[in-house]
Amino acid sequence: MDFPILLDSQSDTSLHRQLYDELRKSILSGRLNPGQRVPSTRALSDSLGISRATVTMAYDFLLSEGYLQSTIGSGTYVCRQLPDTLLRPATAKSTAKKQLESLTASKKAQLKKLSKYGSYLKERNWLGYGDQEPDIQFSFGRPDLSAFPMRQWMQIANQVAKKQDLRLLDCPSKSQGYLPLRQSIAAHLAKSRAVNCTADQIIIVNGSQQAIDLVTRVLVERGDSVAIEEPGYIGAKKAFEVQGAQLIGIPVDESGLVVDRLKMPQLPNFKLAYVTPSHQFPTGVVLTLPRRLELLAWAQQTGTFIIEDDYDSEFRYEGRPVPALAGLDQSESVIYIGTFSKVLFPALRLGYLVVPQAFAEVFARAKWLADRHSSLMDQMILAEFIKGGHLERHIRRMRMLYEHRRKTVISVLQEEFADTIEILGDNAGINVLVRFKKHVIDDSVTTQVRSYGVGLSKTSQFYLTDLPRNEVLLNYGSLTDEEIAKGVKTLAAVLKSKAGTG
Repeated sequence: MDFPILLDSQSDTSLHRQLYDELRKSILSGRLNPGQRVPSTRALSDSLGISRATVTMAYDFLLSEGYLQSTIGSGTYVCRQLPDTLLRPATAKSTAKKQLESLTASKKAQLKKLSKYGSYLKERNWLGYGDQEPDIQFSFGRPDLSAFPMRQWMQIANQVAKKQDLRLLDCPSKSQGYLPLRQSIAAHLAKSRAVNCTADQIIIVNGSQQAIDLVTRVLVERGDSVAIEEPGYIGAKKAFEVQGAQLIGIPVDESGLVVDRLKMPQLPNFKLAYVTPSHQFPTGVVLTLPRRLELLAWAQQTGTFIIEDDYDSEFRYEGRPVPALAGLDQSESVIYIGTFSKVLFPALRLGYLVVPQAFAEVFARAKWLADRHSSLMDQMILAEFIKGGHLERHIRRMRMLYEHRRKTVISVLQEEFADTIEILGDNAGINVLVRFKKHVIDDSVTTQVRSYGVGLSKTSQFYLTDLPRNEVLLNYGSLTDEEIAKGVKTLAAVLKSKAGTG
């Protein structure tokens, strides 16, 4: 039998590959039917005028891939069940197709619906993906990355790599985190935050946001009531909402969370209360010691968990630091969250949870389900970084730098706005909240300011109700004095022009 196969001896493609492609195409198109006998290698080589070795090589490929099958003493045949057929979607006569066709249209739609979690994420976009970042960004609370001691960090990284510890290539047996790092964190917390805990109580996580997510998954059921600060951190608010929690905002005044509002009889029993006591976000106030003791007593009496997010307590510029809630807790009511994103660099993605000993294993399992473990290499480097005293030295340097920048922000604000603004918060952190007495801060202001290369955030996103229209949050950690001055002056010019046209 002759095959109408065209082979091009001048082609860059080898003859055996051309023959393979032509035969495979003939089989798949039906020109060669399943079970049909094909010519012998000798007969086909004679027919096409090519060497038998070339035909044999093409046949070998087709045999190995299941397009042909050879029977000793009988010949070579097209396979009755082709590999590409197995990869094709089921035909209309298949059982699966019939089952799908029997479903009603509504049932089909139901199969393709998002979960409540997915629907929540689809309906609410608070991340601003796709926007080009402005030159001067007040919206994000970044640390100054140019001041990070990269040389020391890389030296430690090289030392860790040179050890050729094969554990770096494997998945750790426990997801709780690298033990030396947990021990270093426990020692650091005892010294800097008066938190007495053991390494066994610490869970290493990928930053404070994962810590909040794990706490939510482990503790919160759909419909549970959660108390949050009003205004408060949007990342915590979204994590609780997506889990189905009922959020109740508790106001914040100049002394921090108003604990008396938690005790109002018309409020439900709370499953947990989320607070940022060391530097409330976004107002910047510090929860006073009497309020801290009052909050702990309330939690003990009601059986409510307190989630203490201590995201930037290292940066306090005057007065003695107030002990962490976890350091004052006598009833295991506090779950403590710490992170290295602000004090070192955001891409590190390392933070930690301090949980009651009885819950450590549960949280370790939740971490395992989330992503098995945080980067072991980064954990080893960070452990040595802390052990060598580099963390403490870096914090001292950054504290001085950020204090200077805070003074710069306040000085320029007062120069531009005088007594028409109120600057909220204690002398701490890397942001300030500014409340305007004569100006409205709406989308038109932020859009116009952005057109001049300055990113600005209204604080309305941090509230549940009674959204203010006269506040902005200025994050200054990553900005130079010149950028701070230019950004504030740009805002002042926009507001003055709007006041003049109004």
